[in-house]
Amino acid sequence: MRSRTLAVIAVIPFLAACASSGSGPVQGAGVRPAKPPKASQAVRAPSRYKPRAPQVQILPGIQGVIGSNPAQLTRQFGSPRLDVWEGDARKLQFSGNSCVLDVYLYPPEAGGEPQATYVDARTPADGQEMDRAACIAALRQSPNKGP
Repeated sequence: MRSRTLAVIAVIPFLAACASSGSGPVQGAGVRPAKPPKASQAVRAPSRYKPRAPQVQILPGIQGVIGSNPAQLTRQFGSPRLDVWEGDARKLQFSGNSCVLDVYLYPPEAGGEPQATYVDARTPADGQEMDRAACIAALRQSPNKGP
């Protein structure tokens, strides 16, 4: 009896691997294979994608940031803590003792260099929203910024 139990236990991993192959639905009672989509249901890529011009944030105290390219932002605030790309959009994150500044950059036209169009500021300890202009001013005075 003991050798039979061991044989069953030894076979279990092999059976599990077969059962979880993920190759599609199992054929059996009441299960039918999915029908292939009709040609008219196929998703087509747009023939020519033309992005809309980005909406630019206009608030007091954010001048000099909005409209800046990545090199200009790095000169103002030092090296970004984060540099994230999503398609042709980019997010640079700058941080200091008093705040975290997220700068969102979008190309003004297809293939153009991304420029800052929107900023968010928050406190580093708890992530609470804070005044954008105050954060920008604090980061510009930070001793950790680049040349």
